[in-house]
Amino acid sequence: MSKRGKLYIVLAAVAIISIVALEMNKPKQINWFPSYAIHHKIPFGSYVFNEQLKRVAKDITVVDRPPYEYLQNNDINGTYLFYNGGIEFGKDELNRLLDWVSKGNTLMVSAVGFEPKLLDTLNLKTKSVNIIGNFNNEYQVNLVNPLLGDKKSYKYDRPTTFYHFNKIDTLNTSVIGLIDKYRGKNKPIKDSLVCSIKQPFGDGEIILNTFPQAFSNYFILQSPNQNYTAGLLSYIDTNKPIYVDTYYKTGKTFYTSPMYLFLNTKSLKWAYYLVLIGALIYIIFEGKRKQRAIQIVKPLKNRTVDFTRTIANMYYESGKHKDIAHHKINHFLEYIRSTLHLSTSDINNSFIKNLAARSNNSVEDTETLFKLITSISKKTAINNIELERLNTLIEQFKSHNQWKKTT
Repeated sequence: MSKRGKLYIVLAAVAIISIVALEMNKPKQINWFPSYAIHHKIPFGSYVFNEQLKRVAKDITVVDRPPYEYLQNNDINGTYLFYNGGIEFGKDELNRLLDWVSKGNTLMVSAVGFEPKLLDTLNLKTKSVNIIGNFNNEYQVNLVNPLLGDKKSYKYDRPTTFYHFNKIDTLNTSVIGLIDKYRGKNKPIKDSLVCSIKQPFGDGEIILNTFPQAFSNYFILQSPNQNYTAGLLSYIDTNKPIYVDTYYKTGKTFYTSPMYLFLNTKSLKWAYYLVLIGALIYIIFEGKRKQRAIQIVKPLKNRTVDFTRTIANMYYESGKHKDIAHHKINHFLEYIRSTLHLSTSDINNSFIKNLAARSNNSVEDTETLFKLITSISKKTAINNIELERLNTLIEQFKSHNQWKKTT
C-alpha cells in the first residue's frame, strides 16, 4: 500500500474516533414521548404515579388485556382506571364496561379524547383550547373542593392543547375539576373551563378527566402538583380493588427488538457502530483488490412449443374439446388469410373453389372440411372423435399446399 493510502486510513480512523468521542460525551436528549406506561421513567411515563398508588391502595391489579376480554372472564368489583393521550373503546367493549359500572363499580377515564358513544350516553361534549391560545401557559388546573389541597391551581408549563367539557348534564353531573386562565399574581382568574366531572351510572359512577398529564412523572414531580393527582384519586375508594389498565397505552409494555439492549446502552451502541464502520471500510478496500469470477449464465431455452403442448394437453384432458376446436378453427382461418391471401369474411362456393385451387386441394375435400367447421361452430359441445376428425382434415388440407411444400 502506498504512503498516501496509509495516510487516508489514519485520517479516517482519527475522524471516526473523534466523532465517537463527541457523541459519547454529548448529553442525552430528553425523551418527551407521551407513553403513559407504568414502567417508563421518561417525563410522560407514569412510573411515579404507579409507585405512589401502591402506597395508598390496598389491592392493585395491572391489566394488560382489553377490558372486553378481562371483564368477561373475571367476576370483579372496584375501580377500573384508564389514562392515556387518547382512548377509543369499541361499541361492544364500551357496553360491557357500562354494564359493569351499573352493578356498583367505578370507571375513571383520563384522556384528551373520549368515545363518542360514551359522551352521548352521559350527555357531554368536549372542546379544545389550542396551543396558540395557551402560548404563555396561562391555563392551570385545579380542583373544586377546597379541602383537597393547599393551592388553588396547579401549573403545567409544557405547551399543550387543553380539552374541556363545554356541555354537561347539569342535573346528573358533578364538577370536580376546572381549568382556569391564570392572569398573574394578585390578578383574578377568568374563563374557568370544566375538565373533570363525576356522574352516577346505575348503581356505580363514572369519572372523566381531560387532563391525563396529571398522571405523568413530569407533572407529579413538580411540587405541589402531586396534590392535584392525589385529589383526583380521592374520588375513588382505595379500600376496594383498583384495576389499572396498561392495554390502552401509547408506550409499549415490552421491547420486541433484540437490538434494544445494544442501542439503549451507550457503550454497546458505539461498539456496534464501530463494527459496522470497520466492516464497511474492509469491504471498500478489499473490493478494490479482488474481483469476483463472473459466473457463466446459460441462455434460456425456447420453451414455447413445450408450453403450447402442455396447455393443449391440459385442455384436452379436462374435456374442453369445444375450446380446442374453436382455437384450431381460428388458427386455420388466420392461416388462410396470411398464407393463401384469401379473405374469410364470406365463406361461399366461390371462396371454396378459389381456396381449393390455391391450396392444391380438391373442391370436394375443401367442402367436406368447411362443412365440418360449420357443424362444430354451431354446437355447444363436441366429443373427442369430432375434434380428432377436425384436426385430421385440417392437417391433410395443409399437406397439399404447394407453397408449404416449396418451403
